[in-house]
Amino acid sequence: MTLPISILDLAPVSDGTSTQAALARTSELAQLGDRLGFTRLWYAEHHGMPSIASSSPDILIASSAAVTKSIRLGSGGVMLPNHVPLRVAESFRTLNGLFPDRIDLGIGRAGGSDGRTLNALRSFGGEHFSSQLAELMAFEDDSFPAGHPFAGVRVVPEAVTLPPITLLGSSGASATAAGELGMGYGFAAHFSATPPRPAFDAYRAAFIPSVQFPEPHAILCLSALVAPTDEEAEYLNGSQALSWALFHSGQIRKLVTPEAAAAHEYTAQERAIITGQRRQWIVGSAATVKAIIDAKVADTGADEVMVTTTMWDYDLRLRSFALLAEAYGLEPR
Repeated sequence: MTLPISILDLAPVSDGTSTQAALARTSELAQLGDRLGFTRLWYAEHHGMPSIASSSPDILIASSAAVTKSIRLGSGGVMLPNHVPLRVAESFRTLNGLFPDRIDLGIGRAGGSDGRTLNALRSFGGEHFSSQLAELMAFEDDSFPAGHPFAGVRVVPEAVTLPPITLLGSSGASATAAGELGMGYGFAAHFSATPPRPAFDAYRAAFIPSVQFPEPHAILCLSALVAPTDEEAEYLNGSQALSWALFHSGQIRKLVTPEAAAAHEYTAQERAIITGQRRQWIVGSAATVKAIIDAKVADTGADEVMVTTTMWDYDLRLRSFALLAEAYGLEPR
């Protein structure tokens, strides 16, 4: 069987372009992924970052689902501490009603922003994640006990269920819970240096079959940039490298050009930041990238790979996904 390959889109905003342009390109990537045979496309939730426009995954899901036919659309993820569970239930029931059997609900426990922005969002904080998740499922199952303040609350639209739920993690903290609840599990190896194998093992060991997931389903999310040659890929990756260093040095800005990255005089701190993150970035030709991804899949036993690609040039970003689809022999729709 062909390894399922999917896309994680953060709606990157490139220097010299507008946020409106970045948002417009989300639908273009979704249509390309649909045509090329990618399994699903998820949108991440981030706030307060000028280089990322994906603050509202549910809106982006609806926008892209309306212009595609087969690819699954979902959140990677909804950061539950930022939301009231009832509102999440309403939004994703609505999406599932509009686009049956094409919606996924990925849920994370992080805030996806800085402390000040999370305060403005009235974020509940990750320490309340378990109780929020239990509340979300109680709304879905109508299982609040008698006397509970929310017992009898009607979740609308009625007669529509939540889509399949996948818990997301970057340290393994959610792995056992995902298994015990019969949910999918996704590991954010695109930014986390924590080895995913122990989390996947814990997930599978704890897994209890459910209606949505009769079998465990573990998704490995990776950062990959593909170009015709290794050399070109490394040059294009300069945008991500410099932007990452600037961000983690407190200099928040849009995604810089590869030319700016090549001309930049890096400080020792910036070089250290890049060196620390570089092992999470898979960069090279299609053959190089595929070999690395295949090795990671063999090591973790991942059931699916989800790829995010950070690149200044939107057209070359589309080319990267096209080269990846070709390398894996995805069947065009």
